[in-house]
Amino acid sequence: MATPWTFARLTRLLRCCLPAGLAAGVIGLAAGCATDSYKNVPLTGNPLTDAPVAIEKGPARDRVLWEYRAGLAALREGNYELAKHYLDDAVTRLSNLYGPDASAKQARGQFSAEAKKTFLGEPYERVMAFYYRGILYWHDGEPDNARACFRTGEIMDSDTAERKYAGDYVLLDYLDGYITSRLGGDGADAIKRALDTAKLWKPPAFTNKANVMVFLDYGRGPEKFATGQYGEELRFRGGHSPARSAQVKVAGALGKAVPYDDILFQATTRGGRVMDHVLANKAVFKTTTSAVGDVAIVSGAILASQRNTQVAGLATLGVGIISKIVSATTTPAADTRTWENLPLYISFVALELPPGPQTLTVEFLDAANAPLPGATKTVHLTVPADSRDTVIYVSDQSKTPQTL
Repeated sequence: MATPWTFARLTRLLRCCLPAGLAAGVIGLAAGCATDSYKNVPLTGNPLTDAPVAIEKGPARDRVLWEYRAGLAALREGNYELAKHYLDDAVTRLSNLYGPDASAKQARGQFSAEAKKTFLGEPYERVMAFYYRGILYWHDGEPDNARACFRTGEIMDSDTAERKYAGDYVLLDYLDGYITSRLGGDGADAIKRALDTAKLWKPPAFTNKANVMVFLDYGRGPEKFATGQYGEELRFRGGHSPARSAQVKVAGALGKAVPYDDILFQATTRGGRVMDHVLANKAVFKTTTSAVGDVAIVSGAILASQRNTQVAGLATLGVGIISKIVSATTTPAADTRTWENLPLYISFVALELPPGPQTLTVEFLDAANAPLPGATKTVHLTVPADSRDTVIYVSDQSKTPQTL
């Protein structure tokens, strides 16, 4: 078995065997791979408390991640204005997804960690940013902009370059068709896509007379972790939910909020196909340069021990050390930064209610359709007399009661 080469040991050999200028240059390359930390950023675990501090004092590359977290946390607090503040900035930054982003380009190179790139998230995380922003647009009386967000979410879940797979969020297609129909258009194609894609539950044909739109989610979404020799394989775990469905009760009306989309499924698949998230190029490069370095160091040491081959030996030894340094500074590790407060399931209920004050109750149900203890949420709202929709968001993590 080859002797393990620590970074410190390699740099000592480098200084001994190479000219000073070349040694300093390669060592500088390695040192440039140091990563930032949050050691000077006090975090409490509450996204609404932590996000302003992390955005101001933490690495700039994590800004969108904190905006995702805080935007959803604000939505669950019923603070729709603060949720818009965070999600608007995040969605704007997502517009650079297909453009030239300097840090993303650098991270695609061999000497920059995936976690050093600007965080935009995996496709499922980008989708959810547009999904929540769409809810807020609809809440503000802009269903056309909500539809645009839902459509953009489906694009984020699609392969627009090679067209190997299309977005397959049931609820996004359904809401696209539903809003289109309510605005006087033909939403039949989008509704059909939703029904064809549905694996858990097929959404029903809600009436266009509905005036209260209830968005619900529950459970804990996926977390990322890395496997493989160099941590180059991005995997997902988690996806736990005591709640398997929910029911909405208000003014004698009852709506069943079944899960239309599973976020863990969306994280681990594209177009319904299981994806193997491996940063193969970097891993192969690291292995190859390390092996070349081992051979060159051994050969160089042997040659350098002989007087008539000493110069060639030192040169070979130098090449070997450079290869080991290059291998040591190659960082194929997968980016495991996670929007961890996402739910596992998302759902939607549309109701037709009379104008005036109403009290809406949401019960989250277990696998036996029994209400989960302590999980019931209450929302006090006023249904307007005009044709404007009332849009409500409720999570099993929402504060209760809420007054809208």
